[in-house]
Amino acid sequence: MKSLYAGAALIALIQPGIVFAQTTGGQEPAEEMATPAADAPEAEQSEDEGNAIVVTALKREQTLQDTPVAVSVTTAEAIERAQIRDLKDLQSLVPSLRVTQSQSQYATTYNIRGFGTSGNNVGLEPSVAVFVDGVYRSRAFAQVGDFPDLQRVEVLRGPQSSLFGKNASAGVISIVTRKPSFNFGGNVEASYGNYDAMVVKGYVTGPIGETLAASLAGGYNRRDGFTRDLATGSQVDDRNRWFLRGQLLFEPTSNLTIRLIGDYDKIDEVCCSAFNLRAARPGPTSVIEALGGRVNNSATMFDNVVYNSVDPTSQIRNWGISGQIDYELGPLTLTSITALRDSMSRAEQDTDFTSADLARGANVGAVDQRTFTQELRIGTDLEGPFNFLLGAYYFNETLESRDQIVYGRDFRNYVNALIQAQSGGLLSVAALEALTSAPSGTYFAQGQGLFNVFEQDNEAWSAFGSVDIALADRLTVTLGGSYTHDAKDVTSTSVSTDRFSAITLPTSGPLASLRSLQFLPPFLNIPNAVESGQTRDGDWSWTARLALEATDTVNLYAAWSTGFKASSFNLSRDSRPLASDIAAIRTAGFAPANLTSGSRFARPENSELFEVGLKGNWGLASANLTVFKQSIDDFQTNLFTGTGFALGNADKQSTFGIEFDGRVNPTDALTLTMAMTYLDPKYDSYVASPFGDVSGTRIVTIPQLSATWGFSYDQELASGDSVILRADYHYESPVQVLEGLPGFITRSGSTVNYQTGIDAARPFRREVNDVNASLTYAMANGLDLTVWGRNLLNDRDVTGIFDSVAQSGSISGYLNQPRTYGVSARFKW
Repeated sequence: MKSLYAGAALIALIQPGIVFAQTTGGQEPAEEMATPAADAPEAEQSEDEGNAIVVTALKREQTLQDTPVAVSVTTAEAIERAQIRDLKDLQSLVPSLRVTQSQSQYATTYNIRGFGTSGNNVGLEPSVAVFVDGVYRSRAFAQVGDFPDLQRVEVLRGPQSSLFGKNASAGVISIVTRKPSFNFGGNVEASYGNYDAMVVKGYVTGPIGETLAASLAGGYNRRDGFTRDLATGSQVDDRNRWFLRGQLLFEPTSNLTIRLIGDYDKIDEVCCSAFNLRAARPGPTSVIEALGGRVNNSATMFDNVVYNSVDPTSQIRNWGISGQIDYELGPLTLTSITALRDSMSRAEQDTDFTSADLARGANVGAVDQRTFTQELRIGTDLEGPFNFLLGAYYFNETLESRDQIVYGRDFRNYVNALIQAQSGGLLSVAALEALTSAPSGTYFAQGQGLFNVFEQDNEAWSAFGSVDIALADRLTVTLGGSYTHDAKDVTSTSVSTDRFSAITLPTSGPLASLRSLQFLPPFLNIPNAVESGQTRDGDWSWTARLALEATDTVNLYAAWSTGFKASSFNLSRDSRPLASDIAAIRTAGFAPANLTSGSRFARPENSELFEVGLKGNWGLASANLTVFKQSIDDFQTNLFTGTGFALGNADKQSTFGIEFDGRVNPTDALTLTMAMTYLDPKYDSYVASPFGDVSGTRIVTIPQLSATWGFSYDQELASGDSVILRADYHYESPVQVLEGLPGFITRSGSTVNYQTGIDAARPFRREVNDVNASLTYAMANGLDLTVWGRNLLNDRDVTGIFDSVAQSGSISGYLNQPRTYGVSARFKW
């Protein structure tokens, strides 16, 4: 690694033409390839600074007031007071952000302004890019962590592809940690709450020489599960994670800074619970119960009781090292950021979510990932009206994904009961074996299943540049563009041992109806003679922005920008050839039995944004208003079908929106805040959706209104101590949880009734009313004592639904977290 950092430094010095940095002075900064917040100030920012908060959304330190982009900032103090423990909780403070999680931490989805890619398929990189100290984290399971050295979190709304190197077509979440300080300091914190929740973490920093400073942060976070599994006896949805992070800051001269960061975090949890929301009685649920299995009572699903045959375990391990070199050479600033990251995810799951041993998904989401990134940039800081920047970014990732779904000991009897019911007692599994001359015990035997293995190599690079032109004293125009090239190579070695799914059934007659029981048909691996298993994408993104300092207190801006996200492969058991390739595959003679078309990959997506904004700062009050129209062509979609994932593209979807956030200080002690987002999303064109042509319809899963109201009362006492009361209320208007359920679509001959699938999802709606509060006694000696609570109203809702696996007519889903509360003590020095 010494050679790696030395080489990066040498490249930064000898090739200034492919690097860029920030502009300074009175002009608006040039737009640049972001490694956000690498130069955060050492002082801890107060949560009530409003538009005076210092951010680095455009790669140099500016106040929020002077940053002409739509960005929400949450400071470390606000996060501590609100007891936010991971990115999933951050949405209660940022209305434009929504975070959902399904079967495990790797299946986490980030949405900004209603746009975001489902995290349920490891082949998909998020449309919302996550950076930690300028380093890209390409998958959700590599983004989980608790940062005791946190400085702030910046949420950049809208496409940021001309700022960032890869996959920021919908927005960016930038996590900023504190640089080591040459002044000794730190903090320790301990917290205890319901469900026996305990958090211990600490941070220490200081000098270890005249030119070298260091910091060390770490912590442990555990909690009992709030869900009881009455079949296995376990507590589910617990928390068990720890983390360690060390930094070195080397400043040998006034114009050279080197920052090295190493981190390690680990998760070992029983997570996450899926609940039965609608049982199929009479039908598959009745059959499961006849076999001795159980499912939870959907009428009392918020009692947090489930029945599984195996515990849903989730294990994640991340580590990484990065180095940032900043060198000032006269009016030039040169920067190099090099990072190597390694992540691992392991999970096991009861695929059918019942206590019957029907099927289990061993190693669901088992992923090994290693990523190397390099960014170089150079920018000018000239006295005149003209400044420019140039940069380059390189990304290299290897990804191996393994999963399997295996039939359990009860599966043969379960399918036998379904066949008998469907045929009126005329057929059975044994009869099928006799009719097809198969040995007894051949079909639906324990241990049969699909064993899935994918390997993906992804190499990408981008080159970018921009120019700032000061047209007048208070008027600046910025023009920027970037070109991104992305190459993916995928190899699969998947095998299905499901013997019944390998036979060819007639298309008519009594046996034809049993085709629905061929759950795991033979897999056609890639590459093959027809499918290359490769994608090669490249496209331009650009930004044009006009920024006006209208008065000393009001800034205005208008922007037109585009974004790009490369193709994504379907790395799931539902990866099937495209319909356009089926004929060639059959002609070539290597098509396995029952080969059907599906999705191998999703095409690249392109976003476009028109935006105008106003930012005002009047000292005692500040406000930001944004009006925008944002659209994405070929938006990458991912829908669970009950047996796998259907990956595709929505032709075009768009959103008109209005965002407002404001702060006012009626007194020195009292701060009132409000943030609101109004969205009107629709499918402009989506002809081949899973539910037919939905062009022109509103997207029913995105809330029209999201808002957060908050207050903080910080009263200093005569002793120098302070009493701090804060609370926030987060609201989301009612929405349908999912647009439809594919398992309920009915077919009669060539006629398909999509409406039945849409209607099945209609009853499941979500409205969010989330109240969080804390009361802190802050002593002058640095000791804080806090009582806190999250979701104090215990507002429960359904966060996601899906067709229950191999249980036609049954619906499963996920629920939000119940009320949590506790006490904490924190000492700062």
